Amino acid sequence: MTTLAIDIGGGTIKMLVLSPEGEAVSDSLSEPTPRPATPDALLSLIHDMSDALPPHRRVSVGFPGVVKEGVALNAPNLGNELWDRVPLAQRLTQILERPARAVNDVDLQGLGVVRGRGVELVLTLGTGVGAALFTDGALVPNLEIGHHPFRDGNSYEDLLRDTELKRIGPSEWTARVMSALAQLAPIFNYDLLHLGGGNVVNVKARLPEDTRIFTLAEAMRGALALWAD
Repeated sequence: MTTLAIDIGGGTIKMLVLSPEGEAVSDSLSEPTPRPATPDALLSLIHDMSDALPPHRRVSVGFPGVVKEGVALNAPNLGNELWDRVPLAQRLTQILERPARAVNDVDLQGLGVVRGRGVELVLTLGTGVGAALFTDGALVPNLEIGHHPFRDGNSYEDLLRDTELKRIGPSEWTARVMSALAQLAPIFNYDLLHLGGGNVVNVKARLPEDTRIFTLAEAMRGALALWAD
């Protein structure tokens, strides 16, 4: 069964169609996230983008906020006031006329990249900072590391977000990333850290041996795992 995989980000919306084996059967489409990112504007854009892709039978969406049972509870980088208890999966099912499931964006990506052994942390560096935690392949949903204190009264997202990278440059930003990894390692004692997101290419340092970089194409395969039941 073909699956439409959608990644909603603070800056862009990306989507592609996957085969039952997880291979891309279309090119990836990308459009800027609407501003303001109201549910109506965002869903309308998703509808128009999906029409340009090959036929698909179901939809998986990763959303940049806390999502419980398909309902978006917040969206720090889209506007929390716009996304308070929005039935995202239900509205996608209605507008796309296909069954849809929705989870946190990094939870979805993590489903595509984890190996299913031991403790694995997934961390993304993009518009903000996202995270997902897995133990033996089982997801601990909606882990909001990005909003936890990092240093000097600032959160991880405050110091590692895209606007900070642009402000201070890759060298100083990389030093912050490495400091963050050093702080997270003894907290979670993970066996493997998966590092991704659009800004991971700006990390200009040798990563620890227990850290690997993943691509969005690899992560989008989590869209299939969302339907594993």
